[in-house]
This record gives sequence, structure tokens and C-alpha cells, in this order.
Amino acid sequence: MKEFNAKQEIENVINWIREWFENNGPQANAVIGISGGKDSAIVATLLVKALGKDRVTGVMMPNGVQKDISDSKRIVDYLGIKAYTVNIEKAYNGIIDAVSESGLEIKRDSEINTPPRLRMTTLYAIAQSLPNGGRVINTCNRSEDYVGYSTKFGDSAGDMSPCSDFLVCEMLQIGEALGLPKEFIYKTPSDGLSGLSDEDKLGFTYAVLDHYVLTGEIDDEETKQKIDRLHKINLHKLEVLPQYKQSR
Repeated sequence: MKEFNAKQEIENVINWIREWFENNGPQANAVIGISGGKDSAIVATLLVKALGKDRVTGVMMPNGVQKDISDSKRIVDYLGIKAYTVNIEKAYNGIIDAVSESGLEIKRDSEINTPPRLRMTTLYAIAQSLPNGGRVINTCNRSEDYVGYSTKFGDSAGDMSPCSDFLVCEMLQIGEALGLPKEFIYKTPSDGLSGLSDEDKLGFTYAVLDHYVLTGEIDDEETKQKIDRLHKINLHKLEVLPQYKQSR
């Protein structure tokens, strides 16, 4: 197996970001949601290195009170990027109330997945309001994508995705190679919605998942079956929207 070279991948990704923006928005800003976790911190850092801090716009989007919003602010201050705070609480309550008033009972999955979709709407609203326009940056990684740990048309969306081919173990190496503070890289990952860490919610660690994705090896058959099932039922999140084609 080829050894992962974080420094080389950083150089490659930075060049890829520059080329993409040259072709898809030479003057546009990169607009990125800053959650306070490792992925948004790493992706934002790569964007700053590729485009310069003046062309990176961070967006913090609490839903009411977000107890760890200070982590997002620290990342913004560390990178020196311009940032906006948009509280989505009124929009969230408005949708939940409107659906409830229609006579339909809101399910827990809907409560959990509505905020990421509102946040993506917010990112595009800001991107289209900037003087030179903006392009929304996806911050997903390969580990999350493999098991569908994202919200369709929420955090799985965006105009481009610099790190979706990197596993969590590789993202950690990239964060280290970028010289980011440890607290940015090793914060316990959580969706901020369910009250659980990512690994608690998934039922297995990213280390186990990454090893399985890379080698096909896994010790626990039950965990293997769970990962395989999640991968299969969530592939639709990564595929182009299916379209019926009429016969001609």
C-alpha cells in the first residue's frame, strides 16, 4: 500500500483549488461554514494557502445558542479571515412550526437534518451576496462519505470538495503537516445535533472504518455488516440525481 504523504497532498490540493477557481470564479471568494471541527479548520486553511485570506469567507451558523461557537471563532481569528455569524434559529423554528401546522408530526430525523440544509441555504445566500460572488466549499471527508454520515442537500452539498478523497486518518495527518493547533485537529467530532459524538452515533471508530476502507480487513463481523449496510444504503448521497430519459 502506498504511504500517505501529507505534505505532497497539501501541495497537490492547493494547486487543484487554484486551478478550479481560475476556471470557475477567478475573482470569487471561497465561502465555507466554520463549525469548529477539524474538517472545516483544515479545509479553510487549505483555501487560505491557495487563494489568500482575503478571498476566504467563513460563516458561523449557530441554531440558537451553540456552546462551542468559541471554537469556530478561534479558527477564524487564527486564519485571519473575514467571517459572518448567521443564527438560523428563527428559520429553523419557522420551518418546524409551519410543517407542524400543516398537520404532520415532525420526526426526529427531520429535526436533525433540517439545520444542515438551512446552513447550506445560508452559505449560498452569502456567496451570492458578496461583491465578487462566492463559491460554496464542501468540507466532507472520505470516511464520512463512505458510510453516508452527512445530510443530503445539507453538508453533503457545495460547489467543490477539496478533501472528500481523504480518510479521517489522512485528514489528521494533513492537519498536523499544516501546523494547525492540536485543539483544532483533535476535537471530538460531533454533528452538534444529536448530542452524541460521531463515533458513538455510528457505533464504530473512524480508525476501524478507515482500516476497513483501506485494506478490507476488520475483526468484528457485526461491525463489518453495519459498515457495508451504511455504505450501500447511502450511496445515493454521492451519485448524480437519477433522471428518466425518454425513448427517442
